[in-house]
Amino acid sequence: MKFVFVYGGVISGVGKGIISSSIAKILSKTGLNVTCVKIDPYINFDAGTMNPIEHGEVFVTYDGGETDQDLGNYERFLNKDISRKNNITTGQIYKKIIDDERSGKYLGKTVEFIPHVPNEIVRRIMECARGYDVAVVEIGGTIGDFENIPFLFAAKKIELMNNDVVHVLVTYLPIPRILGEMKTKPTQHAIMNLNSYGIVPDFIVTRSERDVDDRRKEKISKYSNIKFDHIISSPNLDTIYEVPLKLLEQDMDKKLLRALKLDERPSDWSSWRLLVDNIHHPKKTVDVAIVGKYIGTGSFVLYDSYISVKEALVHAGAKLGVGVNIHWINSRDYSVDSLKGVDGIIVPGGFGSSGVEGKIFAIKFARENDVPYLGLCYGMQLAVVEYARNILGWGAHTTEIKQTSHPVIDILPEQKELIKNEKYGGTMRLGEYAAVLARDSLVYKLYESSGRIEEAKEKIKSYEPFRIGNVRPDDIVVFEKHRHRYEVNPKYVDDLAGAGLKISGIHRRADGINLVEFIELPKNRFFVATQAHPELKSRFENPAPLFVGFVKACADKKN
Repeated sequence: MKFVFVYGGVISGVGKGIISSSIAKILSKTGLNVTCVKIDPYINFDAGTMNPIEHGEVFVTYDGGETDQDLGNYERFLNKDISRKNNITTGQIYKKIIDDERSGKYLGKTVEFIPHVPNEIVRRIMECARGYDVAVVEIGGTIGDFENIPFLFAAKKIELMNNDVVHVLVTYLPIPRILGEMKTKPTQHAIMNLNSYGIVPDFIVTRSERDVDDRRKEKISKYSNIKFDHIISSPNLDTIYEVPLKLLEQDMDKKLLRALKLDERPSDWSSWRLLVDNIHHPKKTVDVAIVGKYIGTGSFVLYDSYISVKEALVHAGAKLGVGVNIHWINSRDYSVDSLKGVDGIIVPGGFGSSGVEGKIFAIKFARENDVPYLGLCYGMQLAVVEYARNILGWGAHTTEIKQTSHPVIDILPEQKELIKNEKYGGTMRLGEYAAVLARDSLVYKLYESSGRIEEAKEKIKSYEPFRIGNVRPDDIVVFEKHRHRYEVNPKYVDDLAGAGLKISGIHRRADGINLVEFIELPKNRFFVATQAHPELKSRFENPAPLFVGFVKACADKKN
C-alpha cells in the first residue's frame, strides 16, 4: 500500500479537499486504483447531527453514512463510490476504544492515548486502503490544532511501517492589502509545526490569490529544506475542476509517481479538458434560482450547505455547454420579484418549518408559469403539498410541520413507533435505494439515456435486500441516495395521480408498501421532483440525469 497524507496550514477552508481530490484524480488517471479517506478531528460520531450552516452539507454515502462534504468532492472527481468507513472521526475512535475496554478486549491492560488511540486510527486507515494501490488521506483542520495530534502520530507510524508515504502540506499565502506583498512567514511556521511531529512534507501546495512567484518559492525552500520544484502553486481558479490541470502544468503527476517510487505512466485528460473548456466558454447561459433555508450565517452568505446541488448544475452545464448562473434565494424572504426572469427553479432538501411557505410559493410559481422545476427531497414533498392544496383544494401539509386534515406527507406507522421509543436514528432512510421507473415517464427517458439503468443492474447483485426491495425481473430500476424521515403518504397517492400528478417512480418495499420516489407534471415544460438526492451521485464526468434534463429545459425555455 502507498499513502499520500494531506495536511492544512495557516487557516482552514483553503481547499485541502479539492487538492486531495485532484491528487487522487491525477494518480487514478495513470491507471492506479485510488481511494480517499477524510479524517475529521471533531468528537461527533459523524456529520449527521451537525448544522449545515456551521459545518456545510452532510454528504451521504451509498451505504448510508452521513459524512463530511469532502467525500462528495472525492466522488465527484474520482467518479466512484466511497464508503462511510472512509470518514474517520475522533468520536468513532474513542467510542471503539471505550467499547473494547468495557467488553474486556484489552485483557486488563491500562488503556492510554499512546499507543491505543494512534493504533486504532492506523487500523482504520489500513482497512480503508486495503485493495487499493494508493490511499489519499486528508487530515481535517490545520497543523497546530491540538485535536489533530493523534492523527499526526498515526501518519508518522504508517510512514515508519511503510516507506511509500508522501506528505503534502496545503498552506495559504496571504497578500495583506496594506503591504501589497505575498507573505511566506505563516507557511514557514506551519512547516516547522509539522516537523515537530517528525513529519517532513515532500510537497508544499500554496493556496493564494494568484500564482506564487519564484522568489517566494525560493524563500519557502530555503527555510524549510524542501525541493524548489516540489513547491506547487495553486492560485484561485474559476472552477475547481481546473485545479488538477493546474497541478499537471507543474508536472505534479511525474513528481508524485517518483515520490511514491512508481514508474511514470501516461494519462489522457482530453475529455476532462473539454468539459473544463465548456465551463469557460459556454454556448449559452441560463439563470437558475435555488430557494433554500440554509444560506445565511450571521452577516455572511454561504452556499456550502448546498454544495452538491451547485456542483451538479456545473456538471450538467459542462456536459451541455451551458453556463449556469445561480441565484441564491432565502426561502424566509421570498417574493415574486425574486423569481421573475429566472429560467429554472430548484427547491433542495431541508428539515423543519423555517422557510417552508417560501418554498411552496416558489413551487406554485414554477408550476403556474411553466418555469422548469426540479424538487429534491423536501422539494418533492412540498411539491406534493402544493399540488394537494391548489389543485385538489385540500388543507394539506406535512406532519413534520403540523397536524392537518390531509397529511399528504407523513411518517410511516413503524417509524412513529421508533420515535415514540426515542430511536430517532432508525427512522431515517439513508444511502442508496432502488426505484422502479414508469416506462412512459420523462424520468425514465432521462435515466435511460444516461447509462444509469445498466449500472443499477450490477448493484442489484450485491446490495442488501432492504435497499433493493421487491424488484421484479422486468422492472426498470435505478439507485439514488436518500436522507429523509418523511414520505408521501400512500393513502393519498391514488387521488393525487387521478388529479394529474404522475408517479414516475416508486420504491416497492418487501412488505407491499410502495413509496413514491419520483413525480412529474407531463403538461409542464419540465416539472420533476424526487424523494432522493440525485445531486449526491452527480460526477464531473457522469452528471446526474435529472440535472441534465433540467438544465436543458432551462436552455430551451431561454430560446
